[in-house]
Amino acid sequence: MTNGTIKAWYLVHKWTSLICTAFLLMLCLTGLPLIFHEEIDKALGESKVLPAMPGVPNHDLDQMLAAAKRLYPGERPLFLSFDDDRPVVNITTGPTARATRKEMHITPMDLRTAKPVGEIDEGGVMGFILRLHVDMFLSLPGELFLGFMGFLFCVATVSGVVLYAPFMRKLDFGTMRWSKSRRVRWLDMHNMLGIVTLAWVMVVGLTGVINTLSDPLVNVWRSDQLAKLTAPYQGLPPVPVARFGSVQAAVDTAKAAAPGTTPQFIAFPGVRFTSEHHFAVWLRGATPATKQIHTPALIDAQTGKLTAMAHMPWYMLALRLSQPLHFGDYGAMPLKILWALLDIGAIVILGSGLYLWIGRRAGSIEARIREVRSGAALAPVAAE
Repeated sequence: MTNGTIKAWYLVHKWTSLICTAFLLMLCLTGLPLIFHEEIDKALGESKVLPAMPGVPNHDLDQMLAAAKRLYPGERPLFLSFDDDRPVVNITTGPTARATRKEMHITPMDLRTAKPVGEIDEGGVMGFILRLHVDMFLSLPGELFLGFMGFLFCVATVSGVVLYAPFMRKLDFGTMRWSKSRRVRWLDMHNMLGIVTLAWVMVVGLTGVINTLSDPLVNVWRSDQLAKLTAPYQGLPPVPVARFGSVQAAVDTAKAAAPGTTPQFIAFPGVRFTSEHHFAVWLRGATPATKQIHTPALIDAQTGKLTAMAHMPWYMLALRLSQPLHFGDYGAMPLKILWALLDIGAIVILGSGLYLWIGRRAGSIEARIREVRSGAALAPVAAE
């Protein structure tokens, strides 16, 4: 590369890194406990271990829903979701179909006893960390802002890779010069970790950006695919809650239309994941791969008949797959430990880059490029 090309890439790397570093450090620090959120919830008593009840059948979902509604009179059902590791259905209710997060009540209920096993408290320690990580308590504007910071981080990573060869060509890959100054040791650590964790950093960065686009992508899906699937219902008045049919029958109809699948969550008419006239039963497959792919079955909320079933469009599929990839929580403990170690590596990369910038030496970019090209010194891009 010419000196002009190196300078251009250098400026891109410097400014994208400086702008996003503080926010990326926050995301990495808050993301670390979120990798182990299930284990932490259990340790804090927020995920109750249920006793075994051999031979006790599950109640149907209508009975479960009636029990949950008795806990919060005057509220309507919004969602049902199912735990993977417990016979529990999580029932979300609220005063209206578009209730805010603060207005909702999420009640985990034992399918065998139809009794609550606590309430999901989004205001606890892990709830606070999750909100800080997702949107900094600023809702959609906060999500989009963090998405932009994630985009800058990806640009900084790519530009760092482009600059790696000309700035490190005099050293073997992964060299750590322990006999040199502390600054040089931090430089070598920054460069070595940056190139070693490159693939993981890009995966987590890009999936994080996609996750911040959740609300806009769902809105696109509603106006695109959902509108086409429910076109015959356009112009009809919304179905009142009193006229909702059996949710258990809706699930049975959906499963009959897609043998071998199980429901992951159910959206009631009027909420953002369905229409004003349908239960949306979101089904998933039985294999490790197909468990991450959800297919909505739209069931008429009054007649209980299947209206439509369609695979998610590519952008919704990307959104769905990005969530487990981002947090690394789709595997067992070894994968979580790997994700945590890589996250710590990213924290070191960000922290060392900031340290190298604060301790930078005076001098023009052109002079430093000439110095590196001559082999007289090897300095980090982040240090200038």
